[in-house]
Amino acid sequence: MITLDSPVESVLGAAKGNKAKARLEGISQRLGIRTVGELLRHFPRRYLETGSLSALDELKEGQLLTVVGEISSSQSRTYRDRRTGRTAYRQEVTLRTEGPSLQLTFFAQQAHVGKFNEQRLSRGRRGIFMGKVGSFRGQWQLANPQMVLFGADGEASEELAALSLETIGPLYPIYPATKDVESWDLQKAITFARTLIEDVPELLPESVMDEYDVLDARTALDLVHAPDNWAQITKARHRFRFEEALVTQLVLGRSRRAIRRAGARSRAGGDGGLLAAFDAALPWELTAGQSEIGTQIEADLAQPHPMNRLLQGEVGSGKTLVALRAMLRVVDSGGQAALLAPTEVLAQQHHRSVTDLLGDLAPGGMMGGVGVELLTGSMTKTQRAEPLSRLATGESGIAIGTHALLEEQVQFFDLGLVVVDEQHRFGVEQRAALTDKAGSPPHVLVMTATPIPRTVAMPVFGDLEVSTLSELPAGRAAIQTNVVPLAEAPAWIDRVWQRVREEVEAGHQAYVVCPRISTDESEQVAVDTDFWHYISVEEGEEPATWPLRAVEELVVELSTGPLAGLRVSKMHGRMTPDEKDRTMRAFSTGEIDVLVSTTVIEVGVDVANATTMVLMDADRFGISQLHQLRGRVGRGGLPGLCLLVSHAPVGSDARARLDAVASTTDGFELSRVDLEQRREGDVLGRSQSGYRSSLQDLRVLRDEDTILAARRAAESLLDSDEDLAGQPLLAESVLMMEASRESDFMDKS
Repeated sequence: MITLDSPVESVLGAAKGNKAKARLEGISQRLGIRTVGELLRHFPRRYLETGSLSALDELKEGQLLTVVGEISSSQSRTYRDRRTGRTAYRQEVTLRTEGPSLQLTFFAQQAHVGKFNEQRLSRGRRGIFMGKVGSFRGQWQLANPQMVLFGADGEASEELAALSLETIGPLYPIYPATKDVESWDLQKAITFARTLIEDVPELLPESVMDEYDVLDARTALDLVHAPDNWAQITKARHRFRFEEALVTQLVLGRSRRAIRRAGARSRAGGDGGLLAAFDAALPWELTAGQSEIGTQIEADLAQPHPMNRLLQGEVGSGKTLVALRAMLRVVDSGGQAALLAPTEVLAQQHHRSVTDLLGDLAPGGMMGGVGVELLTGSMTKTQRAEPLSRLATGESGIAIGTHALLEEQVQFFDLGLVVVDEQHRFGVEQRAALTDKAGSPPHVLVMTATPIPRTVAMPVFGDLEVSTLSELPAGRAAIQTNVVPLAEAPAWIDRVWQRVREEVEAGHQAYVVCPRISTDESEQVAVDTDFWHYISVEEGEEPATWPLRAVEELVVELSTGPLAGLRVSKMHGRMTPDEKDRTMRAFSTGEIDVLVSTTVIEVGVDVANATTMVLMDADRFGISQLHQLRGRVGRGGLPGLCLLVSHAPVGSDARARLDAVASTTDGFELSRVDLEQRREGDVLGRSQSGYRSSLQDLRVLRDEDTILAARRAAESLLDSDEDLAGQPLLAESVLMMEASRESDFMDKS
């Protein structure tokens, strides 16, 4: 008996021959489909209306095309096959569509096959044709496309039986496919599997389906794969999106409840002297947002359960100041705080920023109120000894560091607060390694400078409270962003370096960012590769064919060429931590005019005198990454300039991304654009979303109403039965997702 848990081979038959084996391998390995249930959950990405011709948009060479068309002409020709020297047969067909006509060419080695093609490909026949678009003598063509032909009355012809395909309905499904596996193959396999599966287990309680108008699982499966109309597709998809949203919200809801059950020491005690002295010494007033979120955090710290809050805000919105005030509150109560940063550059920057902000309260200051320690992986055992001792005895109240903070020998006297910066770069197991150093569960504040719309933050970070700093502090200047289109105007690059020189001669500094360290192909750096891969695979955009600029080569080129005479230096991930720190200090103190760097300066680097950023091959970075990098300039009250240098042509998806970044400095608006172009898991980072993009069919912007309804349903179910004992299948799905989250975090740690 075939069930949803049966191996996918059970509905694909024995794999005989190389092509069949490749097809089976493609389904199981490339598409990750190993069971019949996973095959049935491989949903169509779009549908063709078989009763009307396809309206084609602009075609691209190499594009995979599935089209409904009508044969307007068909001619038989013979030719001499160069390989065999024998006569071969070619049927040349013109296909009419709602748009450009396509030339179809069918080749045959045998006379009877050529005759068969001539008979079935007659003028007036309609069908579905699938293949890769090419061009020949100025015309678009498909060579030997797969096809299903229809009779004169619009019904599928008798040839379908010979092709082992089921009757085609009014809407033909097109599935996400891969190499060696066509949508065609998947349609046949899924149709056959549906005829064999008798029992489709139902995860959703009947009461929930009734209240939220959700189809049962069996009906939804049939309608999503073989619909008669668009309304059935909408209902079927709503079912699966609601189910996914409900399981996700149950996982997050259980996490929220578990956090509240965990006991934590209230950190509201103490005389408040440090925080009061710090606030009194600040040379500026807190923004309204900083004050409001500070009040929220103080209330959280006073609770007998752990704070678990996400603080998000634009680059330069003052998140570090908010976090420092929270750390001082905890130190006031007799506890300690730790700030975990993903890189040594960022950890060192935080250490300098915190020390500067503390002023007289820092070690060596007039008041010397709180010890601040730095721990990084490059520090020697001797260098670590005294900081470790002061943290273990409670002499120092604040620790700032990288993964070095997670090491076993790092011990705290009373760790009360953990702050995680750029938290999407850490898995939960890494955060747990730090929180486990506390005697009782510490309060946790995680920060991100990647703006996330509230509709995203709510379902994805549903186990955290979300605070957003949406206003920028006084002193942040506007940043002008322009695209430098080398595809149309290659000479404009000369003006780019002219503008850099003008800024330096005016007393300012500049960054030049490259996507690579050197021209050695193996030396790739932190380009947004997930984003590029997604766009190139899903949208047909080809990777760059021009050589990408690299730090090692460009720094020499600029120093001896257009920027000769200026102090040009480099920074990248292959340099030692000491080299990077010396370089950043030199840039910060104005000893370097132009810093040619990789994305190591993406976050945390704060040089007020830097006014210009040139991003080479800017199309190789994602929207969020471009926005983060741009935020390094305009930080000292001086107007900023960001130049996006790219070979991407007008009309390409890459150019559209750059134009979007140039059109606005609103990070939240850009994050919405980013989400519309790619999956939430890609935008947020795999570990940031908590699991390897469990949002399979759900999209947080499109499906906000569904997510909110699922959240209400989840809360109601958990209120009555938190363990879901009365819903064993639903409970199993929840436990599987919880296990997947933990597994992903382990993989990332």
